[in-house]
Amino acid sequence: MEKIVYVLWTGRDADLLGAVGALTGAGATGVQVNLVDDDVAPAAQWRIENHRPVADAFVSVWLPTAHVTSRGPVDAIVRAAAGADAHVGAYLVTESCPLDNTRYPTSPGQRTPGFAQVALLRRPAGQLFDEFLGAWLDDHTAVALETQDTFVYVQNLVVRTLLAEGEPCEAIVEECFPDAAMTDVHAFFDAVDDHDRLTDHTGRMLASTSRFLDLDRLDVVPTSRYTFGPAVGEG
Repeated sequence: MEKIVYVLWTGRDADLLGAVGALTGAGATGVQVNLVDDDVAPAAQWRIENHRPVADAFVSVWLPTAHVTSRGPVDAIVRAAAGADAHVGAYLVTESCPLDNTRYPTSPGQRTPGFAQVALLRRPAGQLFDEFLGAWLDDHTAVALETQDTFVYVQNLVVRTLLAEGEPCEAIVEECFPDAAMTDVHAFFDAVDDHDRLTDHTGRMLASTSRFLDLDRLDVVPTSRYTFGPAVGEG
């Protein structure tokens, strides 16, 4: 089974949720849709736009193979649902889920509570790929889980670019936070009513991410998350 993440610039007039049936009919065994919508407007403070306009939707699709002959109908469905003026990038990824959603279990098609923060990661110029992987996957994973109030953590390492629209990236990360974290930095960093804990957590996070991210090329998008079928992170 292979996973493809489509990165979309739609202008927010797409019907991606309406395309789920067609995607499963085209062979997808699982589909996840992440949208920028009014439900996540309060989380605007967490939005980082170093490449404007930043993507406003993501579609994850699980297929038996990402070979172009099998993927072609899925590409076409996503493009059609994204709208005539949309830009569509697509990445074949390997996925890891250090944290499953056991806290807010949702039924297929139901919006996951809170918000899902999707980040497009790019490593610093000159950093070796193995150094990037070690600092991110081996070292940073524990820091992310210890310093934030997340209930889903999915790491997608880009293996190959399938549709080259938009700025290339090394990885796509998804972290889900509860509603309170949209507007409360203490809630986001798991430090409610504790300023010293907040200072510690934000300092550790910045120190860790600075080791493997080009922060001037980082894009972060708060989204609403909808899963259909056996999507990663829905344990």
